[in-house]
Amino acid sequence: KSARRNGKQCAVLFIDLDRFKNINDTLGHGAGDALLVEVGKRLRSSVRESDVVVRLGGDEFIIILNEISDRTHAALIARKVLSAVSPGIILAGHESQTTASIGIAIFPSDGTDVETLTKNADMAMYLAKEHGKNDFRFFEPEMDAGVAARNKLGQELRHALAAGQFEVYYQPIVSIETRRTVGMEALVRWR
Repeated sequence: KSARRNGKQCAVLFIDLDRFKNINDTLGHGAGDALLVEVGKRLRSSVRESDVVVRLGGDEFIIILNEISDRTHAALIARKVLSAVSPGIILAGHESQTTASIGIAIFPSDGTDVETLTKNADMAMYLAKEHGKNDFRFFEPEMDAGVAARNKLGQELRHALAAGQFEVYYQPIVSIETRRTVGMEALVRWR
């Protein structure tokens, strides 16, 4: 509302901790909770007083950068956040290091309401994760088209499975030395 009223840009950074589940699974939920508290402090120290840091749930955080000049300002803060999150933390007597993946959506170019900006920043965050984690990506409109295409393909695959449209073919794997079958390869064809 403030950005709209003042004719300014703002940014939504959607942050997801990389491999957080491993910490909960190996060190316990108490250690995971301690990590979340520490990461929250580090995020808060990475931004201005006027910016907002929120934990959505699990290991997801959102930062709202109020009144930014352009995308480079959001990128600068994203790099600062990645640097703040990565130093080791002692959890349950063990030093643990975590990283984060960040997606960024800019108001008003990437959305004009909270839901759209959050959704678009979330999409960009998943792209950062797919490209190796510990990085950030800006939302691009073609990401939305890619998600829609994957959703459509998923629906078509579920329909094809229910309709029995898949056929399995087996191909033997033969040892050159012994000329004996040593395994099989299964191929699935979609009719």
